[in-house]
Amino acid sequence: MSVRVFNPYDQSLVCELPHDEKSVLERKLTAAERAYEVWHKLPLERRIREVRKGLAKFRRAAESTARDITLQMGKPIVQSRKEVETFFERADYMVSIAKKTLSPEALPAKKGFVRRIEHESLGVVLNIAAWNYPLLIPANVIIPALLAGNVILLKHSALTPLCGQAFEKAFGDLDPANLVTNVLLTHPDTEQLILDPRIQHVAFTGSVDGGRKIYQQAARRFVDVGLELGGKDPAYIAPDADLDFAVANVVDGACYNAGQCCCAVERIYVHRKLYGTFMEKAAYQLAQYKLGNPMNEATTMGPLANRSALDELEEKVAEAQSLGSRLIMGGERLKHTRGNFFPPTLLANVVNHTRLMQEESFAPILPVHPVDDDAEALVRMNDSAFGLTASVWTKSKKRTEFFAKNLDAGTIYQNRCDYLDPALPWTGARDSGKGSTLSKYGFYQLTRRKSIHFRTAA
Repeated sequence: MSVRVFNPYDQSLVCELPHDEKSVLERKLTAAERAYEVWHKLPLERRIREVRKGLAKFRRAAESTARDITLQMGKPIVQSRKEVETFFERADYMVSIAKKTLSPEALPAKKGFVRRIEHESLGVVLNIAAWNYPLLIPANVIIPALLAGNVILLKHSALTPLCGQAFEKAFGDLDPANLVTNVLLTHPDTEQLILDPRIQHVAFTGSVDGGRKIYQQAARRFVDVGLELGGKDPAYIAPDADLDFAVANVVDGACYNAGQCCCAVERIYVHRKLYGTFMEKAAYQLAQYKLGNPMNEATTMGPLANRSALDELEEKVAEAQSLGSRLIMGGERLKHTRGNFFPPTLLANVVNHTRLMQEESFAPILPVHPVDDDAEALVRMNDSAFGLTASVWTKSKKRTEFFAKNLDAGTIYQNRCDYLDPALPWTGARDSGKGSTLSKYGFYQLTRRKSIHFRTAA
């Protein structure tokens, strides 16, 4: 069996790679365990130096890595380069806080006792990464995991296996070797690997159904799991919003990477007094996108990574129309092209119980609904199984704090969306997952606490 990757722009074969047979996987897992026995005993300063060496190797391959991203999943080359830049920003930040975060925590002095809290490594971490941000998603786990003394088996998406190879090339032959090992596995083989006692943590980014299966499998061994799952992130345009600014940012938040972002804006609620003008401005903004060959520097929207998504998206748009929504633009795949293109789509008066408002679209679709006040906006924004991010577009601090307190989501933005600050924990509520990456809490998820409690005087 093999993994075959097709270019979503022209359906040409990008690469074909064999799945790891059981003997190959066993060899990789054994090598990773041996690497861990050396790696976690090294001083933190030494681990930091080795991780920086890996990042330097990654930096030298930046342009070829960006090209591979575009060829595999269709992200415009300009955006692929931006992903590489953001990868280094996140990695450098996590390196910068590693010493302070991972050093033992001394408790207040207590006569006759020594008390401190140490952050212990876990072992071999299985990182199951998604394709939509094929550098950033695994990096959120790999960099802090390595710094904390763990080693990684990276099972990347079947759509972007070359990115798994890129991580292995950068971090696989440091001192010691095999700190990051790329594995190519089927879903059944991945589920079986989770049961191996040498796996001490599982990090997964993907669908809710996939996360549920992985969580159930890991529970058979009581190993912890970090899950970043779906999102249906709402935006509220309040009556005092800077409308031009809000439109530009919300449209970008819905359409960047062709809408294939974990925290993309997927539903919009606009105060009724701004609703008509918002729709006009949003339609104009959406019409500016240039669809085409993602390797072209001028292209601002590439094809969707999954061709199978096109049928489902058309069904969701049709269902919304049948329930009273009005299609303003887009709504169906581009005809007469080999690419998986779904154009920017705008719908008005989309009610909350439609699939477009409840199920993750992962496409450049803006379903919009008017609301009469903040109270209605809050109810509709919380009316979802997901809770990754939510954004409020307003000049009012009081309004923002009201929503921050009452919205059930991992990140609440004011006048911003679709952005991860590495100093803040990346986390979700409800079906958006469990656990955290990035910030100091990303280190805590990949370590365990050890309490040191010495009586020094009888």
